[in-house]
Amino acid sequence: MTDYEKIYADSILSEYSPKNTSKSQALHKLDSKARKPAYIFAYTFGVIAALVMGLGMCLSMGVIGDGSNIAFIGGIVIGIFGIAMALVNYPVFKKILENGKRKYAQDILRLASEIKSEK
Repeated sequence: MTDYEKIYADSILSEYSPKNTSKSQALHKLDSKARKPAYIFAYTFGVIAALVMGLGMCLSMGVIGDGSNIAFIGGIVIGIFGIAMALVNYPVFKKILENGKRKYAQDILRLASEIKSEK
């Protein structure tokens, strides 16, 4: 049997053997579960805010629309709304992150203290 065949057999064996999840991996998963909703919201809302602000800029500069005064004023209003969305994004992110941390705090603290006591 060649070295390549041995390495290949080991990789297949490790792929199909049952996985042992350690406490540190479980802690990492819980931390990720607590943070993920806040990050998903922040990125999604931030992209939408940037698109709204860009739409307002395009309307006010006459890139889209008919270039009338109504389109100009509407563009300014839409752009200000996009800026307001971008300004609100961070405080809402912090609130969602805080709620996620509070939700999983007991499990995370228990696992972290178990890991510290093992060492």
